[in-house]
Amino acid sequence: MNGTTITSPTIEYALLSPMLIVFGAALVGVLVEAFAPRYLRKSIQMPLTLLALVGAFVTTILTALNGLPERAAAMGAVAVDGPALFIWGIILILAFVSALLINDDDQFVAQAAAVPGSVDEEEAVRSGFAQTEVYPLLLFAVGGMLLFPAANDLLAMFVGLEVMSLPLYLLCGLARRRRLLSQEASVKYFLLGAFSSAFFLYGTALVYGYAGSVDLRAISESLGSVSGQQTLLLVGIALLGVGLLFKIGAVPFQAWKPDVYQGAPTAVTALMASTVLVAAFGALLRVFWVALGNLDWDWRPVMWGVAILTMIVGAILAITQTDIKRMLAYSSIAHAGFMLTGVIATGAAEQNSQALSAVLFYMAAYGFTTVGAFAVVTMVRDAGGEAGHLSRWAGLGKRSPMLAGIFAFFLLAFAGIPLTSGFFGKYAVFTAAVGGGVLPLVIVGVVSSAIAAFFYVRVIVLMFFNEPAADGPSIATPSVGTSAVVALAAAATVVLGVFPQPVLTLADQAASALFIR
Repeated sequence: MNGTTITSPTIEYALLSPMLIVFGAALVGVLVEAFAPRYLRKSIQMPLTLLALVGAFVTTILTALNGLPERAAAMGAVAVDGPALFIWGIILILAFVSALLINDDDQFVAQAAAVPGSVDEEEAVRSGFAQTEVYPLLLFAVGGMLLFPAANDLLAMFVGLEVMSLPLYLLCGLARRRRLLSQEASVKYFLLGAFSSAFFLYGTALVYGYAGSVDLRAISESLGSVSGQQTLLLVGIALLGVGLLFKIGAVPFQAWKPDVYQGAPTAVTALMASTVLVAAFGALLRVFWVALGNLDWDWRPVMWGVAILTMIVGAILAITQTDIKRMLAYSSIAHAGFMLTGVIATGAAEQNSQALSAVLFYMAAYGFTTVGAFAVVTMVRDAGGEAGHLSRWAGLGKRSPMLAGIFAFFLLAFAGIPLTSGFFGKYAVFTAAVGGGVLPLVIVGVVSSAIAAFFYVRVIVLMFFNEPAADGPSIATPSVGTSAVVALAAAATVVLGVFPQPVLTLADQAASALFIR
């Protein structure tokens, strides 16, 4: 990656091509829903979605190979730098894997407009209807995820936030079974998400009032030149932080996560737990390191408190859960706290590069393991759908040793056991945190990891050392897509745990020049 200055409009379009491909495919998907016969829609939508994600990933690689610009594209609104390209690559791969899960018709309601339990719903099921709108919604959400962490001004970031969030609000309410729980999750996510977006927008307005610009570089330059308006700036930063911390599920803005993860279709939960977290951390890093990097003495103490609470609350509350998806949701909260230690570990340029590289690697490692774990959850079924209650997983190792073994491996990766991707992810983040002078956070992180290991091991013991109930859950025959997801996730978890250096090197290269300013 070189530092060639890029000014040509044609090359700027090339820089933005991953986003343009995804958004273009989403628009084509809308046209397919509007004009194509119902029986043809899925046969068009699924290949279109996968091709768009593959095409966007290929153009991301080509952009990285052809050299990076020294300034932001799209009139300064989008920064296509090393961290952005690495994050785009992670999002696109995880979205592709999640799309394979979403392809399972058994996940989604036959007709979303039908009242749960009504005659209309029964007729839609008998007719074999499929809610193919999920594919363009997925693409719009992914397009928002690409814009959100690459936005170089607060308004573009807000647009990315909304384009990412609105399709997810809808997708959460489309579960085929337990529809009322799914719709409740959708409404909760929408209401709380709307509040967080309002906080972010109001914070943008206050920061604009202080700096006279929403451009991140201009905000950074104004920190040393504007006087007498410190209160306006600090309140604006606090509101921006609320909007961003909500998206990663940091404490005290985590209340939505367990309810939404439990109620949403599991394929959508897998998408959210992996890609949304990656996109949100990318945006958080860009705001607090680029725009507010010179103000770190003011925001770091608050982030310390948030990171400590997030790690401890996530780990402790996970112990009390009796539903597998809620347990994984609190696990996600704890992992967000671990990644926050890397965000806080700022210092000299070399230290910032090390911390950024560690966070980028953690994103990749955690994302693959998460998608794999939720893919396994989709296959453990009882009469009412997925067997969510932990008691139903008793003796799973005797009913299906391979599936239980794979799930146990994912849980050990979450716990950070050596020879798994989770070990090197935590090692990289904690090493960067020690180098950044935040050793107390590392101690809290290690203690939280030990607490978290308890509930991971508890599930493993339940699966392998308890007798299965006579009326225990069945193991659904996985589709080709679900099998591929589990295989890819398991392979990635093994490779990143045994031979992580290639991905660590990529993360180092992406982080070496830090963000465009």
